[in-house]
Amino acid sequence: MVLFDIAFIWACIIGFGIIMYVLMDGFDLGVGILFPFARSETDRDTMMNSVAPVWDGNETWLVLGGAGLLAAFPMVYSIFLPALYIGVFLLLAGLIFRGVAFEFRFKARTSRYLWNWSFAGGSTIAAFAQGAVVGAYIQGFETANGVYVGGALDWFTPFTVLTGLGMLAGYALLGSTWLIMKTEGALQQWAYRITQPLLLAVLVVFGIISVWTPFVDDMVRERWFTNLSVIWVLPALTLLCAFQIWRSVRNRFEGMPFVATMGLFITTYLGLIASKWPYVVPPNYTLWEAASAYDSQLFLLLGLLFVIPIVLVYTAWTYWVFRGKVRAGEGYH
Repeated sequence: MVLFDIAFIWACIIGFGIIMYVLMDGFDLGVGILFPFARSETDRDTMMNSVAPVWDGNETWLVLGGAGLLAAFPMVYSIFLPALYIGVFLLLAGLIFRGVAFEFRFKARTSRYLWNWSFAGGSTIAAFAQGAVVGAYIQGFETANGVYVGGALDWFTPFTVLTGLGMLAGYALLGSTWLIMKTEGALQQWAYRITQPLLLAVLVVFGIISVWTPFVDDMVRERWFTNLSVIWVLPALTLLCAFQIWRSVRNRFEGMPFVATMGLFITTYLGLIASKWPYVVPPNYTLWEAASAYDSQLFLLLGLLFVIPIVLVYTAWTYWVFRGKVRAGEGYH
């Protein structure tokens, strides 16, 4: 006897893991994207030191979401991986390059410029690949009898290129608002100056994606435009967050731009879920059709319920320990 909808609970947990990864790893990817544009090597040192204590812990959420997805929804893996092999490979390759750069850049002297480019290039590639994968999910996958039957490059289209660029701009915005909160002096003023142009770029790209998406997916068009409903609150909240970013930067607030940027990402993410729910492999398979056996999900869920509080506690503790400003010449390394 099924006592509760365990597939729905798993979908909520994985969705929570994904948004935690986007928010917490997004700002340090954003710092990497901005890395080549920093004014000096000293500023680059400070930028990297601002994320050095937390970047590897942030990626715990990527592992948690990926492992949970495999355990709870094996059909998603069996379709997504053949469809997104190249995109996922680029994502992981980018994360590896930037991870190695974290460890080697501070110890390098004559080759430091190579690690600068490794950090910036890895961050840029990983961010673009994430956006392209999201675009491929919005487009949907060509399947037959639970098997992916499309081509290896079906994920790479003008639409997914645009979503990749949108993710780049969004992460750069997260990175600039993080630097506003964590740095001071000339570096902080530079972050203030670039935040409003980045916000404008994000709004333009997200606006184009919002107009384009209904033409890519009929279900999205029907859900958003056939009957005007409460989901239109989400775009309104997104614009409210954007206004708050603009206002708080003009008033030289330090923490609010970052908080409002996280709000912008959360409302956009909820809009994506509202557009696709309950399809985890659009346009054919719902989360219940893609789920593993009930007993398997229940067994794994009991273990995960112990793991998630531990991850949340040590993540919160890490951010508490390394709170405050990062100054030139200081840092984790």
